[in-house]
Amino acid sequence: MGYVLAIDQGTTSTRAIVFDASGRPGASAARPLQQFFPEPGWVEHDPREIWRAVCEVAQAVVGDVGAENIAALGITNQRETTVVWDRATGDPLHNAIVWQDRRTAPLCDKLEQEGWGARVSNTTGLLIDPYFSATKLAWLLANVPGLREKAARNEVCFGTIDSFLLFKLTGGALHATDATNAARTMLFDIGKGQWDPALLERLDIPAGILPEVRDNRGDFGLAIADAFGAALPIRGMAGDQQAAAKGQACISPSMTKATYGTGCFVVANTGTKETKSVNRMLSTVLWQLDGTRAFALEGSIFMAGATVQWLRDNLGLIAAASESEDLAREANPDSGVYLVPAFQGLGAPIWDAGARGAVVGLSRASNKADIVAAGLESVAFQTRDLLSAMRGDMAEAGIGETDILRVDGGMTDNSWAMQRLADILGEAVEVAPIPETTALGAAYYAGQAAGVYGTDEELAQYWAPARRYEPMMPDAKREARYSGWLEAVDRARSREA
Repeated sequence: MGYVLAIDQGTTSTRAIVFDASGRPGASAARPLQQFFPEPGWVEHDPREIWRAVCEVAQAVVGDVGAENIAALGITNQRETTVVWDRATGDPLHNAIVWQDRRTAPLCDKLEQEGWGARVSNTTGLLIDPYFSATKLAWLLANVPGLREKAARNEVCFGTIDSFLLFKLTGGALHATDATNAARTMLFDIGKGQWDPALLERLDIPAGILPEVRDNRGDFGLAIADAFGAALPIRGMAGDQQAAAKGQACISPSMTKATYGTGCFVVANTGTKETKSVNRMLSTVLWQLDGTRAFALEGSIFMAGATVQWLRDNLGLIAAASESEDLAREANPDSGVYLVPAFQGLGAPIWDAGARGAVVGLSRASNKADIVAAGLESVAFQTRDLLSAMRGDMAEAGIGETDILRVDGGMTDNSWAMQRLADILGEAVEVAPIPETTALGAAYYAGQAAGVYGTDEELAQYWAPARRYEPMMPDAKREARYSGWLEAVDRARSREA
């Protein structure tokens, strides 16, 4: 019983990984996830495809290691992505609306005009934005025929992906979520640890369709044998970025990590007291254990790895993401080209849903290498935007700074991008020893509940970077490059912003 199975349901793929009692990854399986774009700015997933993929990858891994050797199952997921399903059958009632989706920007604007900004910030720690689940759910209730009536009869369940998977895994026995996912809905009072009645009333959302909110580790029921071929105890659940912070051993205040997947998410531990941001960052739940919450500041970049995908799939500048590193090395370091990947608007700290992508600084000498390098460099610039705002908030709250950023995710394999990140930040960048830190964090929660792993302090002792990048760019050049980035962003902003 020395293994823990983690299900990591992400934006572009679904994977299952087993970790041994030392936290080392073993057998794994993955399936790509299709995205749908029904209209400009709309992004959807098929929940049925997600469920099938979860079953396929988990069955493959369980078959490799044997169900009798798995002590517990942990779940981590893309956050904010919104699903509604039939309470009796478990069947989805619409495609999932993905966190990247911007269709509810008009409703968000209306809420701002009505003066809800302060209430949302003070209660949920978030800013009003289409990114979060609340307005997505309101849109579904208003636009899916018959859904509001079914919801009024308590025949509907709402949840983020974790909640949907838990419902399916337990055969409909448990409609629940964890505090980290609840905190990303824009419906949850993170101070009181409960759904906020005023927001539910304003958005006309029946409280009965919401999941129960639980700790990150504990008893989440049994995964039915039909799902994986064996009944497995579910003992941990966390949103992907909080799970990654756990996997990165960011257990003390000021410790900061960045995950580079489809988007980039920077999370800083701020301890047991909620830190209010004055720089348009998000205050969120880092974990909840025994009913007690720890908090974090977070900033989100909507397009990180997705920018590389765009360079590959939409422009055809590279045939595979791995080619971006070699091509970036061929770029003219003084090209002056900037790519602002505001294809779904701009996230923190700007929060401009109307911004759109732009390539600026092109000359007759510019080539595809310059554009690819600019795409990778945009991730470094946006990370600096986030860290600057976040550290200002922490200084205001009396939380000490750190000059090291721990990073994980697919883009950390690109050494050019990681060196440029260190150069633009002017600080050290440490790459996680295990790339799949999101899954590892989910495994840690489940494994701690099952007695496989020790305390957070014991787990932190095992953390050591796989690689470390020190800044090499001269200060003057760093600041000149960053100044050019700020000018490029200003050009991409919406006129209303």
